[in-house]
Amino acid sequence: MSQTRRPAARSSLPMWRDVQGRWARTMEKLGNAINRVDATATAFSHRGALCEWGCLSSWLELAADDVNIRWKRELSEMMRPFTTGSDYVNQIGLETDEGSDRIKAAYGANYERLVAVKNKYDPTNLFRHNQNIRPTV
Repeated sequence: MSQTRRPAARSSLPMWRDVQGRWARTMEKLGNAINRVDATATAFSHRGALCEWGCLSSWLELAADDVNIRWKRELSEMMRPFTTGSDYVNQIGLETDEGSDRIKAAYGANYERLVAVKNKYDPTNLFRHNQNIRPTV
């Protein structure tokens, strides 16, 4: 994060005061060898990213669902200008919960090639309990 953007990020911290439960923000360094591989050489398309960020949270009370889900969504939107514009696929929930748009975006230009692989090796969609790539056959 650049120096000029830090004050904007700090000003959003008050939104976290309503969080109920535990949370942690993570930043994982990428770059180096990851960036030396072409973005279409493997399923992982975020070859130009310098880091991956995430936010984990948990709470016990059902009554806290709305406030905790809301702040995480607000945090995601606040961070979007600093991202590649899509998610790392392992940070996305199941297709049944979140739909397929985020999954397609995470694979970027590699998605159609992965659909072809899925069509060939798993046309019945047996392996679907992950961030699913649906076969088209």
